[in-house]
Amino acid sequence: MTTPPTLEGPCKLLPAPAPGSDVFAAVASEYAALADEYGPRNVLVLKRHPTGLESLTEALADADLARADGGPRSPRVESLPEHASKTIEEYDPTLDRLEYEERIELISLVIDGANRAIPDYLERAAAHESFTRDVGQLLLAATRQRLRRDDLDDPHDCLAFLYAMNDRFHAELDDRGYVERADVIPQAVDLLEADADGLRTRVTASFDAVLAVEFEEYRRLDRRYLAALTRDAELVCLGERHASVERTRVEPGSVDALAADAGLTVESLELETVRTTDARPPHQSIVRFLATGESPEQPPDADSMGRARRIRTGTAREQVRAVATEIQSLRDRHGWSYDAFAVAAPRIERVPEIRRRLRDAGVPTATIGTPSLAEDPAVNELYAVVTCQCERDRDEDSLERLASATTQGASDPRAASIDRLRARVPDFSPALLADTAGASVRRSLERWIHRTDLKGRIAREEEWVDAREQYQGIRRVLEIADFVEETDLVGPDWQGLRRMLRRTIRYDAPYVHAVETRPPTGGVTVCAIDDLKYDSRNAVFLLDLIDETYPGEQFLTQLFPQAWLRQMAAYPAVTDPSLEAITDTFATVDTADVGDPFETYHAQRSRRQLALGARAAERALYCCSYERGAGGLRRSYDESRYLQLIDATPGLTLADVDSSAGVAIHGETNALEALLAQPRGELERVLRKASTGGEADLGETEALFEEIAVVLEEGDVDAALADAVRSQFEFAAGEVVRDD
Repeated sequence: MTTPPTLEGPCKLLPAPAPGSDVFAAVASEYAALADEYGPRNVLVLKRHPTGLESLTEALADADLARADGGPRSPRVESLPEHASKTIEEYDPTLDRLEYEERIELISLVIDGANRAIPDYLERAAAHESFTRDVGQLLLAATRQRLRRDDLDDPHDCLAFLYAMNDRFHAELDDRGYVERADVIPQAVDLLEADADGLRTRVTASFDAVLAVEFEEYRRLDRRYLAALTRDAELVCLGERHASVERTRVEPGSVDALAADAGLTVESLELETVRTTDARPPHQSIVRFLATGESPEQPPDADSMGRARRIRTGTAREQVRAVATEIQSLRDRHGWSYDAFAVAAPRIERVPEIRRRLRDAGVPTATIGTPSLAEDPAVNELYAVVTCQCERDRDEDSLERLASATTQGASDPRAASIDRLRARVPDFSPALLADTAGASVRRSLERWIHRTDLKGRIAREEEWVDAREQYQGIRRVLEIADFVEETDLVGPDWQGLRRMLRRTIRYDAPYVHAVETRPPTGGVTVCAIDDLKYDSRNAVFLLDLIDETYPGEQFLTQLFPQAWLRQMAAYPAVTDPSLEAITDTFATVDTADVGDPFETYHAQRSRRQLALGARAAERALYCCSYERGAGGLRRSYDESRYLQLIDATPGLTLADVDSSAGVAIHGETNALEALLAQPRGELERVLRKASTGGEADLGETEALFEEIAVVLEEGDVDAALADAVRSQFEFAAGEVVRDD
């Protein structure tokens, strides 16, 4: 067991997750004190995670921190991984960081060339679609924590095999002069602690003080890095109690205990000392309840009650549509810009779909990232080009035969590639492929992009957000082509590029790369809930608040059964927490209520995740859920247990939002869906009245139907839409029965 790092200085802790303005004010206050003493350029602000770095930098730059001489301050703010990466580059500027796509290829080759028996379970699990991604996530976590096969006593057979492959993978990296991103901090720690070639002296010469922000998320190796970095500098740590989600995935315990064990002096920061306004978010009591379990001390009056709003719909699709309606309604009432809103999904994989549905409903979105390559039209076009060029290398005349064939096999990738290129590229012909081909695969792709005006087509046909993402997809493909020409892992030709692209597209996960949530053109932010920790918006919508998501049923990984995880001491996460560890980590747990320690521990992390997402809302918090299928045709609401707890707690309330009554319809898609739903909905209303003995006003129904008929006959309505509306009347009347 390695010796815990020794840190010296104060660790100042906010008592619970506070509004973003309070957190930023606390950081600004501590930064101001250090900047006054050492000068702003001599103070390094280190944040543990890159997410929210822009918001933090803006808060420090915008704060009223002008020096006595009136000169501006220029805060140095970096994430810890970014700083560690620069430290390694300072030591060896020639060292290359392995890109995500390159990592997929190299580790796949290492596993394919393994000379030890693959455990039977992994052989069977490899057939599942998520297998490679799950293995990749496990090995990334093991690398970040520096878990090696030889350092472990009697690990599970599957872990022993995977860790051995990871060790072999990193040996290959060392031989080739690469460093993996997950290994940046571990390597930087070694270099600083050894002061290799005077590295620590060079790196630390540019600052006299370090302000470590988000200290509750600093892990063991992060604290060692901080210790090596601040041997000759003043250190101030700033964190929040009841706010660690990422660190507690791998290390149990409270931030107080962590700081004390590291040698820091723990101090409490009272909220009153950092508040910039007396106005508190109406849902602050709910945030505190989720994070700490503390209920309001006394039943408050209606004006001071902890309040949030709740959106409940029938489907996940209707949930997003209701959110879009409420965003437009808030804009109409308060005049807020789209930048004032955030929509948070439980997982990053949900972001592309949610963003698309919001935009279909007329709500512009601002999130920019790199979606799955398999979903990128530009990447698919370039992959089709590569496939066709491979065929040209094999048989130069085969593409002409395929292009002129009247019948083609649906499963033939060559024919599918030609069809794709015909659909996307005006005046496509196999001759165009020959004209753009050359000795260099990179330059050949660049010629294709230029000759076919690929970027111009994207700009003309796509929304600006999609255009930027597709440009990033093109850049990634060109970087892979560069790597193919430089490495000896695959041949520097079309076959080698196709092999690497195929593997990357197959195993790539959506939004694994950087996501920008505040581009200059603005729009509603759509992000994973974790990305809101250091963010602040007027209104925040937390989506998918059903019990199978918060807390969920599958913790840590899908790779192994939950029962196995409980027995895997070498797994790179908390798998067998003691009762003491659970209660020390989470104030929301009573020992008597603990059933399964593993499930309890990680369910509480999910509850805390909700608290941190909720606190990003400065004015309005919306908790959104939808009906969940329960087998067959039966559906029922299965709201998150945490929403049910809020409902049952005196002093806290969730006010239901009527997402359909008396609100304006925004967006072409919403308007079409509303129009198509009217005939059936109106007839169902009449039938409901009749079945309960009531009286329905048929005059209103007739007037509505006459208005629709006039629009269809006299208005400028697309014929397909008119047919769709008429079919709704037929369905509602029972004249047409859909055979599902």
